[in-house]
Formats: sequence, structure tokens, C-alpha cells
Amino acid sequence: ILNTGHAGVLLVERRGSYPLIDLRILKTSAQQGEVESGTRRKVKRLLSFQRYCHASRLLRGLVPHTPGSLHLLDDDYLGQAAHMLSKVGTWNFDIFLFDRLTNGNSLVTLMCHLFNVYGLIHHFQLDMVKLHRFLGMVQEDYHSQNPYHNAVHAADVTQAMYCYLKEPKLAEQLSPLDVFLGLMAAAAHDVDHPGVNQPFLIKTRHHLASLYQNTSVLESHHWRSTVGMLRESGLLSHLPADISQDMEQQLGSLILATDISRQNEFLLTFREHLDNQDLDLQLASHRHFILQIALKCADVCNPCRVWELSRQWSERVCEEFYRQGDLERKFDLEISPLCNQQADSVPAIQIGFISYIVEPLFEEWHRFTEPSPLSQTMMGHLHKNKARWSRLRYAHTPSETETTSLYKLILQQSLNSNLVCL
Repeated sequence: ILNTGHAGVLLVERRGSYPLIDLRILKTSAQQGEVESGTRRKVKRLLSFQRYCHASRLLRGLVPHTPGSLHLLDDDYLGQAAHMLSKVGTWNFDIFLFDRLTNGNSLVTLMCHLFNVYGLIHHFQLDMVKLHRFLGMVQEDYHSQNPYHNAVHAADVTQAMYCYLKEPKLAEQLSPLDVFLGLMAAAAHDVDHPGVNQPFLIKTRHHLASLYQNTSVLESHHWRSTVGMLRESGLLSHLPADISQDMEQQLGSLILATDISRQNEFLLTFREHLDNQDLDLQLASHRHFILQIALKCADVCNPCRVWELSRQWSERVCEEFYRQGDLERKFDLEISPLCNQQADSVPAIQIGFISYIVEPLFEEWHRFTEPSPLSQTMMGHLHKNKARWSRLRYAHTPSETETTSLYKLILQQSLNSNLVCL
């Protein structure tokens, strides 16, 4: 699928879901909410010179001057951001504060720091301008209007991934390539997310659903978008073609693992490995599998954070669900599960999510780490947060039985991809 002959297709496809969901191309007079054919809005790429200027400002450590930025406080903000980076490996790292201190550049700043921490720039002989260009493209292609699936979420997942890569059980076995792929996949795993889930794309006949035949639609797009940006930036162009293509494929394998419809598949395999005690992290294939599990954990780790951070993420993801439900209601589409604000309360959604998605995964991760202090901390937060959501649930008129049953159904039926795709 990914060979040099498809580079042009990848570059065109990279912004394929943008703008978010253009309401003007939905039929408002028909009973079905279909996307009109031949009305895709073309979005021009920034000129390479503009991208270079943006990257060079980041290279010099300057915050881009955007409307409303507090220029007089930039130096002070950057100093506080640098102080926060000294504690980037701690689990209570506040990514929301860090994003404010970096003036919305949390993902680029974090990735540059972690690449320096691991010596990846030197090891892979990366060009600094190309690296900043690539990271700037990734950050830019997240949709800031999404309450949840935005660049701050990507930075949060990347920070969690860094914590997992430092786990004693794993750290000594990882190669520079493993670390490079793990961080890159975390940063780009949701790039160009449209803020709606796969069922919405399917029932509105979005071109991405057709392109990927209604299977792992979003994850496939995130991966192919990442490859397009890698090639457009030329970040890996100095490497032999077979090596760069192998890196692209491995990135794809990691990003595709975040598809929640494959949760049961990965969970059962992980559990079998732990039961049989046959994980050999000296094998590249086994390390890659653990990277897949680590990325899946990082992607859904919000309930394992301290309550103040966890609650913010919970409210954000539910707000994104509710926005989709409002859109579906407006165009007379069937409202997707978890997207009906009148029926699906935040506490009910979180209880189901924790019980049937997060807890089973992190219980196995807890076993894998034997358990580590970090794992014990995460499980402690998880149980406290679940109890707190349970108490809050009584303040709502819940349909929590239906909500939690949905998550249970997701696991039991090997997560039918026509349900919810976080």
C-alpha cells in the first residue's frame, strides 16, 4: 500500500477530512443526511516558505505571534514551560497548563524535548528544520475546534507514552527505533480527526468511509496523513527507501492498534502472553506488540489521571459526543450511542468507559509491570475516579444501564466498529 508511487495520493489525502464537517454539503431537504457528491471543499496547503518561517521561529524558541497572544509574557511563559519540562516524566503533569505556557504549542515543544532527551536527532541524523516542519504540520493538522480530539490530547497521549517507555520492565529493552516510533505514533495517532466518529462518516457517506471500506476509517486516515506529512517534510528522506518504508508501516501498525474495535483482540492476546509468561522483549515483534499496548493505554489513560485532569478530559470527550448528537438531530439522522445529551450523562458514560474499556486493559498492564509504582498510582486514581463518578451519577436522570451495556457489548462482540470510535 505504501510505496513511493503513492506519495502524490498521500499528499492529496492528508487533509481529506478538513473542514470538520461542512454543514453546507449535507442535504437539508432530504430525509437522509447524505453528503453531496462532487462538492468537496479544496483546502490549499501553506506555502513551503511560510512553513519554513513558522519552523524557524520554533527553532529559535520563539512563540509564534498569533492574535490575542500575550507578547509581554512570552519569555516568562517559556521559562515556566521549561521548568515544567524538567518534570515531564511525572504522572501528575498538567498538559492543559503546559499548553497555555507554550501558547498552544504543547505538542511541538514536548516532542522536541523528548527527542533531545533520547538523543533521537543525533541517532537518526535528523535535519532540525525538517523535524520542526514535520512537527508543526502535525500540530497544525489537529483541529483546535474539537473539544477532545485536538493537539492537546495528542500531547497528553505523548506525555503518557513517555511515562510508559520509562517503565523499568520496558526501558532497558527498547531500541532507539522503538522509542522513535512510540513517540511519533503517540503524537500523530489522531491527526486530522474530524470530531465525529466512524458511524457518522459511514451514514453521511463521507469519502473517507468509502476510501477505507468502512473499516478503521479514522485510524487509517490518521496513519496515511502521518505518512503524507513525513514525505512532504522530507524528515526521513535521507534514509534508504526500504528503511523509511518499514518505519511508515510500523507507524501504521501502532496507530491502527488504537482502533477501539480491536480492543478485545489486543486484550486477549496480551492476557494470553501474561498467562503463559512468554513475552520476550529481546524480540522486535514482542517489543512492537508492547508498544501497541502502551499506545492503547496512553490513548485511554484519562481516567487514570488525578481527578482535576481526568474530569476535564471526561467533560471534553462528552462535549464532542454531544456536538455530534446535536448535528445528527439537526439533520434527522439517528443519534449515535453516547451522543444524546438528554439520555447519556457524563457520569454514566464514564462509568461504562472505565468498567468495560479502561479497567480491563490497565489491569493487564498492571500485571505486565509487575507492578510498578506508576502502575499502582494509576490504578489508585482509576478506582477513586470511578467511585467519584458513581457518586455523581445519582445527581442525574441516568440511562446508565444502557450506556454501560453499550461498552459491555463492545467487548463481548469484539467491538463492532459501527459503535463508538474514540
